[in-house]
Amino acid sequence: MDGFALVLVIIGALNWGSIGIFGIDLVATIFGGQTAAISRIIYTLIGLCGLWSITLLFRDREKTVVKDKM
Repeated sequence: MDGFALVLVIIGALNWGSIGIFGIDLVATIFGGQTAAISRIIYTLIGLCGLWSITLLFRDREKTVVKDKM
């Protein structure tokens, strides 16, 4: 789930970057406008994945220790 969420958050960030730099909403352009059902579903999924990704900040990270072979 974390990988899926991260991919959609990256897609959302790239979309916002294209809006900021070029004034083009790629999701709306590809899927028929901001009010098209598929666009709204994609925006919703990206938003939910953004919320899910917040949890990544508060999780304990596993530390793996690699022992050198001698």
